[in-house]
Amino acid sequence: MTDHAPAAQPAAIPSDDFAAAFQIEGWPVRGRLVRLGEAVNTVLSAHDYPEPVAALLGEACVLAAIVGSALKFEGRLIVQAQGDGPVRYVVADYDTAGTLRGFCRFDPEGVAAASEGFVRPGAQTLLGKGVFMMTIDRGEDFERTQGITPIEGESLSLCAEHYFTQSEQVPTKVRLAVGQVTTEAGTSWRAGGAMIQVIASDDARGSTEDVWERTRALFFTLGDDELIDPTISAETLLYRLFHEDGVRLEGAKALAAVCRCSRERIVAVMQSFPVEDRAEMIEDDGKIHATCEYCSTVYEIDPSEIEQPVA
Repeated sequence: MTDHAPAAQPAAIPSDDFAAAFQIEGWPVRGRLVRLGEAVNTVLSAHDYPEPVAALLGEACVLAAIVGSALKFEGRLIVQAQGDGPVRYVVADYDTAGTLRGFCRFDPEGVAAASEGFVRPGAQTLLGKGVFMMTIDRGEDFERTQGITPIEGESLSLCAEHYFTQSEQVPTKVRLAVGQVTTEAGTSWRAGGAMIQVIASDDARGSTEDVWERTRALFFTLGDDELIDPTISAETLLYRLFHEDGVRLEGAKALAAVCRCSRERIVAVMQSFPVEDRAEMIEDDGKIHATCEYCSTVYEIDPSEIEQPVA
């Protein structure tokens, strides 16, 4: 009897912490789906964020992963928004290696005042008047490219939709969801998101307007609870939406929370400061303590390290 090697199986879609494209059979629509568990919990738990602030940062992380995972080159996709509200600044940074990080700057008293109601305050309430930006960074050999749009609506999804409409003239719909889920392992943050975009009409394809209207109608039935529910797989989620026409996930990419801070980078930054400023940083124990804004890691630096020349 001859042994036969088993047939190659398609790569399984991860159950969590991934970004993937999806295709509806025969439809001129492209989509992307992101599910975040441990990755977003790591980012949001690094600081003692009030619940609305954590939710806003979670939205930014999901959006960065949705858009960034579609890049066809190595680099970073940075989602950020800033305004005159109680949240001064929110940023999420996606690296094409599949890593995420992010943080918020906010006024605790202002956030508390904005949260005095029955509904979780969203983007516009927290950020106030300001701008939403998406930046592509391909490294030192390329100029950064950036698109800017006003902050509109209570979800960063609306900002993203306006960005694509204005900057790329691509009709786009985005859903973002962030929440805390309690399981046997405890309570943790989860997040999810989906994006659909219509492919432009042409002579061969004809008008795509009717298909786009139908796709949007189905997309609007997607619930926030479905996007963050750990018991609902990605395949099940998409099947619920588009089962009549057939839908498949492809090109799944694993995601993880990874900060790029390091002792060497902190020291290099401090070496750029004037000597007088360095002296003021020294605390009672004779050390300089620097905390990473992203991951909250505290670095204890001996002043003698900063005095050494940059390699």
